[in-house]
Amino acid sequence: MSAAVILYGPPTSGKDTVTAALSTADSAYVLFRRLKVGAGRTATYRMTTAEHVAELAAAGDIIWKNERYNAVYIVDRPELVNIVAAQRVPILHLGQPEAISAVCAAMPEINWTVVELWCPRDVAERRIRDRDTGDVAERLTAWDSTVRLPADLAELSIDTAVHSPTEAAEQIRKVVAL
Repeated sequence: MSAAVILYGPPTSGKDTVTAALSTADSAYVLFRRLKVGAGRTATYRMTTAEHVAELAAAGDIIWKNERYNAVYIVDRPELVNIVAAQRVPILHLGQPEAISAVCAAMPEINWTVVELWCPRDVAERRIRDRDTGDVAERLTAWDSTVRLPADLAELSIDTAVHSPTEAAEQIRKVVAL
């Protein structure tokens, strides 16, 4: 059975830095770059058009779609299938509990490891300001609206203000069944 990781958490909880640490520790781990339609950060996304999203929807290939920061973000089945077929371990960044359920249900043939990343709000605010994206208030609103996961939904819960990205990656690698 193929493996995959879901990193769940609010903005600046460490999803990008933990993903980088996982990929550095083991090249099998690779970021699942969600599709994105809209402005803002582009580095960790596959930028696309509304027309392409409509085509994916018509084919039934959208697993999860959400809107935030004046953009649309999509988890699509074809990209997940491609990553797994290449014998890689996709790492998905999600911020809604419903997204976890949707992704796991859509691809039950994958052994999903769900990891909750968290940090105190003041740490999140400092990280948001350091990013200098110009939307501090909106990202803090998103942080405030992100709920903690029930204990039975996440295999791990890691406070990234306490554990370094390397430490978090090591904890995750111990839990993921490769």
